[in-house]
Amino acid sequence: MTATAGFLMAVSLVLILAVLIEVRRAHIRVEYSVSWLAAGLALLLVSGFPGTLSILTSWLHLEQEPLTLLLVVGCIFLFVLFRLSIVVSSLKDNNIALAQRVAILEYRIAARHEEEQSE
Repeated sequence: MTATAGFLMAVSLVLILAVLIEVRRAHIRVEYSVSWLAAGLALLLVSGFPGTLSILTSWLHLEQEPLTLLLVVGCIFLFVLFRLSIVVSSLKDNNIALAQRVAILEYRIAARHEEEQSE
């Protein structure tokens, strides 16, 4: 095992452990932790089996394994960040809808309060 593979294996194990701990503490929801766990498992797969990286290197027609490793890690985290962007966009839309509902309710309460005072 090379030093790079050992380091990547340690990082992937720390990532998986950290995600599981945060799920247990309820700091991250289970549905959002799935992509992080998948990323950690993919890194563990690439680092745990040395042949995987050389197969990917030849399949992608690259000359160096570190470049393949960088490409794989970048793609994994690009996928995770894309998924989180979708979640954030959905939350923003929900927040806008909720703010509009609150404004309508405040308007109705103020109108009812004015009705009661005028009677």
